Amino acid sequence: MSSWKSKRRIWDISQVLRPGLPVWPGDTAFGFERTWRMDEGSPVNVGRMTMSTHSGTHADAPLHYAEDGLDAASMELDPYIGTCLVVDARGVNGEVDVADLPHIESVDRVLFRTWDAFPHDEWRSDWLPIAAETVEWLALQGVKLIGTDAPSVDPQESKTMDAHHAVLKHDMRILEGLVLDDVPEGRYELIALPLKVGGGDAGLCRAILRELA
Repeated sequence: MSSWKSKRRIWDISQVLRPGLPVWPGDTAFGFERTWRMDEGSPVNVGRMTMSTHSGTHADAPLHYAEDGLDAASMELDPYIGTCLVVDARGVNGEVDVADLPHIESVDRVLFRTWDAFPHDEWRSDWLPIAAETVEWLALQGVKLIGTDAPSVDPQESKTMDAHHAVLKHDMRILEGLVLDDVPEGRYELIALPLKVGGGDAGLCRAILRELA
């Protein structure tokens, strides 16, 4: 057994960045190429990536939905580390409403599983959004971060970004594009650190859940 093996179970809830990764229509496709190669005589392998800041699993910065919002380099890390509740919302129709939520008490972070199986190989626009009223209610319960396995908390066709603006109103944070297929409902420790991108409207994340001690 590896000496690095954690004594507590870990779920990696991040997407793999790879060519062919589904991205928002019109956004920059993910690309990767080797610029230095050991098989061509280089002492090391070096790669170059092109991508959108919203590729794969990411944290929206307030700058994404507010002209004078914080960029990804200015966001505090506290919301992205700590106890969270995973909610299975797969039986919900339309959007996640307050009536669809389980009892929520003493939790700062809520992650929603909405896909039966995460669509790794195709872009799907029929995801389950989160109602702005639900964001408002969660904020009143003290929740400071909302996560989803969908590409956005708002519908793809939204022009008003109501859920995003409810998040902004309450100074909450958003994680999008999580992979929650194998994660049972319940409480976990979340660690999801956004890249510190100066001027970035989002930060790519390597996000994990760890079972509580």
